Amino acid sequence: MSTLETKRHSLAHLMAAAVKEMWPQAKLAIGPAIDNGFYYDIDFAGASINDTQLKEIEKKMTHLVKQNLEFTRTEKNIEEALAWARAEKDPYKEEIISDLKEKGETTVSFYTVGQFTDLCRGPHVENTKEIKPHSFKLDKLAGAYWRGDEKNKMLTRLYGLAFDTKEELDEYLKMMAEAEKRDHRQLGKDLDLFMNHELAPGMPFFLPKGMILLQELLKFVRSYSYGDGYYEVRTPQILNAELWKISGHWEHYQEDMFCLHHAEDDIDLGIKPMNCPAHMLIFKRDLHSYKELPLRLAETTTLYRNEKSGTLHGLTRVRSLSQDDSHIFARPDQILDEISTLLDKIKMIYRVFDLEIDEIHLSTRPAHFLGEKSVWDEAEANLKQALEKAKLAYHINEGDGAFYGPKIDVKVKDAIGRQWQLATIQLDFQLPQRFALKYTEADGSAKTPVVIHRALLGSMERFLGVIIEHYAGAFPLWLSPVQVKLISVAKTHLPACQKLANELKEAGIRVEIDENNETVGNKIRKAIKEKVPYMLVIGDKEAAAEKLVVRDRGAKETREISREDFLKELTDKIKNYT
Repeated sequence: MSTLETKRHSLAHLMAAAVKEMWPQAKLAIGPAIDNGFYYDIDFAGASINDTQLKEIEKKMTHLVKQNLEFTRTEKNIEEALAWARAEKDPYKEEIISDLKEKGETTVSFYTVGQFTDLCRGPHVENTKEIKPHSFKLDKLAGAYWRGDEKNKMLTRLYGLAFDTKEELDEYLKMMAEAEKRDHRQLGKDLDLFMNHELAPGMPFFLPKGMILLQELLKFVRSYSYGDGYYEVRTPQILNAELWKISGHWEHYQEDMFCLHHAEDDIDLGIKPMNCPAHMLIFKRDLHSYKELPLRLAETTTLYRNEKSGTLHGLTRVRSLSQDDSHIFARPDQILDEISTLLDKIKMIYRVFDLEIDEIHLSTRPAHFLGEKSVWDEAEANLKQALEKAKLAYHINEGDGAFYGPKIDVKVKDAIGRQWQLATIQLDFQLPQRFALKYTEADGSAKTPVVIHRALLGSMERFLGVIIEHYAGAFPLWLSPVQVKLISVAKTHLPACQKLANELKEAGIRVEIDENNETVGNKIRKAIKEKVPYMLVIGDKEAAAEKLVVRDRGAKETREISREDFLKELTDKIKNYT
């Protein structure tokens, strides 16, 4: 655990101490450190907590920090620990300790700070003087089911933010204030991009302008995420449970699937949460020679995942999603070249969207794995070599790979410095074996291919949510649903507007005419709010002029430009994704 993570963990402990002092009847569940801070799930035994009381808890925590209190660690054997939990009448700690007992633990640790003692694995700071008094802030309240199970009691989750210094905390708060302005859920509503409805939770409705965004993104994916050498396929969305049993999803992933029973055929079915098992069936249909590999199959049809209601969030956490999904069936000696190509694609794609690659993680062979150690070693060496060849710095997460293969995860930083995990490249030695996939080697022997799962943008919905916030809704020209807005001063100017609109449409430009019977000022303000890249007001003077008078998004002044040059400017920007 890092020094900052330890501080955050200790602050969760101090928050629990403050709560118990203020609400002695409260029962404590769990309180871990998380990205940017910490939280604690608490049963307030019927008491309701508000933002004012949250500030009081924070004030009490600051008081405790200034006392220079030591954290001391003690141990109890498992029976003593259970007796302690029962004496405290804390069912949550009792359940945790009972689970540890079932797993064979014989002792558990406790930490004490001041008058407060809590069950805790640690570690903690040695003394509260290591925590700067104004480097943390209690942030918000939320509901959380005990152990994430909707059948359990709803607890109150208290979130806190924590950093090494007040300056770092202030910078984070500034970033979060900017993030609130960029919230894709509000921008999606304001810009008429998408909507959500209670009758389809977690399944966004793309409106006409949002559909343009999605279609432009799909065109980009087909050219650059896929490109030459990829074959698009389309597979069924409802598949027999037998397929999911072969792939292992029925056993390990069924809770996250939407399943149904077909009464007439008396069979169980699963709505697909991912494309890979269906792609295995496509590969298995034919006999393949080593000369045909790599075979790259791609698909962007909608997938469905049974995400928990409490985790759903706009476009970034949904139940219906599509991906720039592809499965590459390759020989082991082709892994290096394929991964190198994918990393080059990732660099190019994120450059187009002005997203900075922030972190890359390589997760390696876990203790329990499928396949031969020598194959894993070679595959991991190939991944490292490809990352180094691409001049990409990376962190190694030893033993953190899936049991069926090592993987690369790419995290990017957006315009205001937030980190998002997007691209994933996963090697898979398991599914080809489970589906008994074979190709014929040069010597006539039958070999099992390696499968590379790859999604470079990830979920298209999530990626759209990210870039809506990244651009604050002011999309580059090629992505903008409306690229040029024409504003008529009066009805008599509509023919001139229509003539110009036709010229622009013939050149493939998305143009809209504001024909509403409103003042020009109102129309201009609407266009600014809609974040349209180019705006042209057409009155008597403009209708008669040889040159166009253009107002660029964000500009206070207009500029004159010939029709030919304006068209060239637009088409060049669209062509170059700017």
